[in-house]
Amino acid sequence: MTREIVSALPELAEVQVGLLHVFIQHTSASLTINENADPDVRTDFEMVANHLVPESLPYVHTLEGSDDMPAHVKGALMGFSLSIPISSGELALGTWQGIYLCEHRNHGGRRQLVLTIQGE
Repeated sequence: MTREIVSALPELAEVQVGLLHVFIQHTSASLTINENADPDVRTDFEMVANHLVPESLPYVHTLEGSDDMPAHVKGALMGFSLSIPISSGELALGTWQGIYLCEHRNHGGRRQLVLTIQGE
């Protein structure tokens, strides 16, 4: 999501020192920062999340399908927002870091982010 977020914020280039807050308006998806160089990281990340929060538990909240409650739990564990420093008009991410939008539903829908910049 890093490129998409930066593309949506042309004013980012004008901020010398600041903070970007990214918030996802959903409870069955989440945001995190992790290595973004090797696509295997995303595969392994999903495998671990599915192992930690399996669909096979006897969930009570199942109206929207067997993947719904596990998606809520994964979202709550990973988080719904990020704060990223801005330095000289760029996100101050580490060399290999990227922003992940983690979809926790098997067939997730459209996701909406709120992006807020503070700085000068």
